[in-house]
Amino acid sequence: MKIKIAVIILLFLVSGMLTCVQPAPNLSLSYGAFLRPDGIEFRLLAPSSKRVQLVIFSSPADESGNEYPMDRSESGVWSYFLKDAGPGTLYGYRLEGPLNDSTIIVADPYSKAAVTQNTWRHIAKSLVMEPGFDWQGDTWQNIDPKDLIIYEAHLRDMTIHPSSKAKSAGSYAGFIEENQRGGIAHLKNLGVNAVQFLPLWDFANVEIPYQEEAAGMVNTWNPYERNHWGYMPTFYMAPESYYASDGSAVPGEWNGRDGRAVRELKEVVRELHRNNIAVIMDVVVNHVSNYDWHPLKYIDRELYFKLDSEGNFLSQCCGNLLDTDNEHVRTYIIESLKYWMVEYHVDGFRFDQAHLLSAETAKYILSELRSVNPQVIVYGEAWNNRGREFSELGWGSFNAHFRDVLRGDLHDFSKKGFLFGSYRPNENKNDLKTIVTGTLWGNKGIYNTPAHTINFLEVHDDYCFSDFLRLSSGQNSKDELIKDRLQHIELTPEIFKMNTLGALVLLTSQGIPLIHQGQEWAHTQVVAATNRPDSNVGKMDPNPYNKDNETNWINWEEAAQNRALVNYYSSLILLRKKYNQLRNSSLNDFRFFDLDSRFGLGYAIADDMVVFLNGSVTEILSVKLPPGKWLQLVNASEVDLNGLRIAEGYINIQPTSGTVFIRT
Repeated sequence: MKIKIAVIILLFLVSGMLTCVQPAPNLSLSYGAFLRPDGIEFRLLAPSSKRVQLVIFSSPADESGNEYPMDRSESGVWSYFLKDAGPGTLYGYRLEGPLNDSTIIVADPYSKAAVTQNTWRHIAKSLVMEPGFDWQGDTWQNIDPKDLIIYEAHLRDMTIHPSSKAKSAGSYAGFIEENQRGGIAHLKNLGVNAVQFLPLWDFANVEIPYQEEAAGMVNTWNPYERNHWGYMPTFYMAPESYYASDGSAVPGEWNGRDGRAVRELKEVVRELHRNNIAVIMDVVVNHVSNYDWHPLKYIDRELYFKLDSEGNFLSQCCGNLLDTDNEHVRTYIIESLKYWMVEYHVDGFRFDQAHLLSAETAKYILSELRSVNPQVIVYGEAWNNRGREFSELGWGSFNAHFRDVLRGDLHDFSKKGFLFGSYRPNENKNDLKTIVTGTLWGNKGIYNTPAHTINFLEVHDDYCFSDFLRLSSGQNSKDELIKDRLQHIELTPEIFKMNTLGALVLLTSQGIPLIHQGQEWAHTQVVAATNRPDSNVGKMDPNPYNKDNETNWINWEEAAQNRALVNYYSSLILLRKKYNQLRNSSLNDFRFFDLDSRFGLGYAIADDMVVFLNGSVTEILSVKLPPGKWLQLVNASEVDLNGLRIAEGYINIQPTSGTVFIRT
């Protein structure tokens, strides 16, 4: 008995060393492929199936393989032990039953690595991988949420453009290369301490053929036949192999042949952690990819999905909806998220369309993730006015009120915001006070704590911030053709001032600031010319989800052109890091000044820091500093932590600008 206990303890310690974190209790996966000393154990949940065959392939291109009959338990779990098999084994399942199509061999929904073909069916085979990775002492970052400064990035976009100088451009390996302008180098230079990656778990890259009939469908909307952003997920536990160093976009070719994406993504996380940058994964748990042979659709659609009375998929926008309140779906979601935390040291998650989750499921997700790491970062899109509800559950969420008070209405450019010297209908200076203090409940806000508000000026969706400014100001029109991107992003004094004032409010307000890639140099999203038929080439794009081209790829020459704005952002980030008042103040720490200006706001934080904001586009704001001498740290175009000047008494705040003073 003592020997058995000692062996169990030893196995537990070895497991901990492999991941460099202490696994949570009961963290083992319920299903999938499990390496044993003398073979592989396979487990699959398929309660409605009458027969299940394990299929072992010799190569990815094989359309058939050796089949082995699996055994069924009373609960509908099928299992098989394949002797003398090991890492490198390719497998899938053939199922027979009322909800199955026995002509299709599906991959394992619990695949830890997937070999996928570049077709719209996203044909896949599961790959058994050797466990273990040398984490070299790494663990989670565990940054206080109020200290987070998040950068939203698309891993491929950050290095794929030649201007990045990355040798392994567009890949995991390329992202952490030294001696480049993009990738991790830019994050370090900017000073952010967290990166939110657009989806990194395996997704269906290819959509159905354009203007051709395919399985009764005709694609009339996507001439690129691509899903670039990754919001059509397939395997919740396998990394996207297109971003591996051997990734390919060639039609019909296979990605992930040797599973190197597993190691290469872990190397990205490890290197980011070495530089004190947390990793947040953008995840989709409400639906799966629409057109592919997704395993869950072919295993038991009635178990996993929401269906109408005729058995058709219900959909919010993407062709189907998972039944996230079903215990088996919950298990799949929870086990996949825990897997990323323990096996990949992921620090947190951004949930796409979190508002589609029930309160019960959202609460359960947070509780389970905190059982692994109490400091896990969790936030999402709590649209449909569910931000208050999610804050009560302990979740953070994207603060659209912050964006809209500053910018104006998302779609109606006539309803302008503070940066234009205006307010939307039914808004006023009190809304500005609300967002700078954390959009707190009871103060026209929705959050229990500033740690729940994700403040932003732009994300990947909709027009990027500076394109919005160009359109809303009348500098450009939606149908205007942009012939020279570098010339297009050259900042007029008006657009520059709105950018710097927006950045100042973003990085001096209570809450968690999020910066989207390129925002810091007023980037644009102009539809690039390709060999695809797109009538919008040359126009600014509010939704480039399908463009794996220079519409999205970051040209680092643009960052160099607007270096003054990049420097303003990086200096504001240093300011925020240095002064705790900007991150960790309560509502009681704020004292607002009574300024005789509709678009002038002034306030003191803890009586030793003063901020003035002037949204008027024409009026100079004359204000009086509190008694004493004050060191100016910020003006309309500069940020200097050593100070720009010492001031006392009356000062002038120029139109569309702000300033920060600290007591000397």
